[in-house]
Amino acid sequence: MTSPQRPPSTGSLTALLEPHSVAIIGASDNPTRIGGRPLHYTKNAGFSGAIYPVNPNRDTVQGLPAFASIGDVPGPVDTAIVAVPASTVVATAEDCASAGVKAIVIFSAGFAEMGEEGQRHQAALSRIASSTGMRIVGPNCLGVYNAEHGFFGTFTTTFEAGRPQTGRVGIVSQSGAYGAHLSLLATRRGIGIRFWVTTGNECDVTVAETIGWLANHPDVSVIVAYAEGIRDRDRLFAALALAHERRKPVIFQKVGRTEIGAAAVQSHTASLAGSDAVYEGVFRQFGVYRTTSTEEMLDVAYAASFGTFPSSRRVGLLSISGGVGVQMADEAVQRGLDVTPMSEAAQAKLKAMLPFASPRNPVDITAHAFNDPGLVGTNLDVMLAEGTYDSIVAFFTYVAAAESMVGPISDSMRAAKAAHPECLLVLSIVGPREVVARYEEAGCPVFEDPTRAVRAVDALSRFSQSFARPLSDVTLPQRLTRPLPAGPIGEAVAKELFAEAGVATVNERLCVTADDAVSAADALGFPVALKIASPDMLHKTDIGGVVLGLNSAAEVSDAFDAVTGRARMAAPDAQIDGALVSRMVTGGVETIMGVQQDPTFGPVVMFGLGGVLVEVLKDVAFRVAPFDVAEAHRMMRELRGFPLLEGVRGRPRGDIAATASALAALSRFAAAHQDDLESAELNPVVVLPEGQGLVALDALIVPKA
Repeated sequence: MTSPQRPPSTGSLTALLEPHSVAIIGASDNPTRIGGRPLHYTKNAGFSGAIYPVNPNRDTVQGLPAFASIGDVPGPVDTAIVAVPASTVVATAEDCASAGVKAIVIFSAGFAEMGEEGQRHQAALSRIASSTGMRIVGPNCLGVYNAEHGFFGTFTTTFEAGRPQTGRVGIVSQSGAYGAHLSLLATRRGIGIRFWVTTGNECDVTVAETIGWLANHPDVSVIVAYAEGIRDRDRLFAALALAHERRKPVIFQKVGRTEIGAAAVQSHTASLAGSDAVYEGVFRQFGVYRTTSTEEMLDVAYAASFGTFPSSRRVGLLSISGGVGVQMADEAVQRGLDVTPMSEAAQAKLKAMLPFASPRNPVDITAHAFNDPGLVGTNLDVMLAEGTYDSIVAFFTYVAAAESMVGPISDSMRAAKAAHPECLLVLSIVGPREVVARYEEAGCPVFEDPTRAVRAVDALSRFSQSFARPLSDVTLPQRLTRPLPAGPIGEAVAKELFAEAGVATVNERLCVTADDAVSAADALGFPVALKIASPDMLHKTDIGGVVLGLNSAAEVSDAFDAVTGRARMAAPDAQIDGALVSRMVTGGVETIMGVQQDPTFGPVVMFGLGGVLVEVLKDVAFRVAPFDVAEAHRMMRELRGFPLLEGVRGRPRGDIAATASALAALSRFAAAHQDDLESAELNPVVVLPEGQGLVALDALIVPKA
């Protein structure tokens, strides 16, 4: 994938997150105050660089020499923590820039979140950052930390419950409080965190840029992100593309919704394209795993930190409980994992060792493991020797933590992992932390709940699938080759434009008289459809402007007069071009394709199945334009109703290849007209049986005003 126009500044956050010297402006001698905590944390964590408290009212702060201003600090400062009243923040930022500080972290609140005056002050901070090159985190943030270096530039109270342990996970969160919550729970879970960033109001440093920096850092292997919204499409796409290139999983929790900037009455696409749905499409397009809960976010991050991503979705299930085996199988099937049975030979081999066990998959070795712990390793060896499973989930509950069982079972896991390092072995065990750690040291993620273990396998296999494929190039073209016609665009012209772009449209005639309509029907062949042709009437059925199934010349003539008459009565000032006559298209599956301008991501393409699936179930998928045919295939298969295109209950398989090609062509059209297209829609698009293509029966293009 080529890089978008604004690549992430992957080196620009180094002084911020790997500082050699730190100043705390507004430093407090009280280690429990906002200006005291970052000094206390960093000093006690063994930070090896210089620490400069800045407080004009004290000679020392927490035992360190204090300085009256940032300009009085004797040495260079990489990062300064700003913990002063909002009214003095802009002046403090200017002083920092003048003193050559490379980055500042602003705790202070009272900016864009507080109204127009706050917005002006925040805009001033943005100008300081852009004009001086000094990076600014915040304002209104909870800070940053680098656990490896002992730099804890934050005032969170969660460190009272335990300081984070270093690891290979990077966390970035717009919300400071939620970011601190994640840090605390990750620490309790035993997840090692390398970098932690809360971006707050994002006057300069953003979640998107931080993801790119983390993706580029050699000591980060997993990225966790939380955001209410993203403002910079190109920076986010470049960051996610870099993470994909480096095979670093991105686990994202996106909350909140924003308005799409077009009236929903203009098209189904607009009414269905809430920004949340577009974000979902973006995440799928870039292989990001989207979570909806803190538990899931940490589960996936924890499992991903072991670094094993199964090359297929085939999973083997091993259990000491038949009931739990079924529970795991249900969860696996529901998530689309492949619970392939063991071969007959392997089943016979296991049956010979334990006649009353169930060897199919799930493999139930029963509680006999108490009497013969070696059964665990033997069954596992047989399952792995099959070469069928790229993941295995094993349920042992407290059995694996019992004093007599820990040794043999952990040895079996270690041996299995050594013999099959590419296989993901996930355990469901309940036990003390020190026992769980033994299994983790053997290379096995451990979950108490077996269904959560299965969900982790699902997530990691999705990452593997994503890493194995190239990303579509979503770079928007620089200029239009041919702008859209000026003014309202009628259906006939819209269809011509789509046909030129590569989306097949129905064969039809524009007729200005009833006699023309009859001649067109004779030429096309009965039955035919007739509809009003007017660039001022976007929804023709609302005024009775569409008549279907006309079987004779008389019916066509009467329909022409009726349709044009109703149109003139409904909209006397509308431009009436006549009527469109087309042959009726029968059979196939009705779908909908649309384009909408998203305020963040620009042109996005929607695809869904027609009828009730769109109107009621909102069974649609989105992708950012442009994208290729392979991405179109993935997009189509996200629909719950996709089996209708594959052919069900004796119906023929639809022309899926032609549909994917049409979606890719529509995405190129959308990207080419990013500057002059507000929305577009083809509805219905009838997907004909395989090999016969598709045909768009109706088309709508709304240019930007």
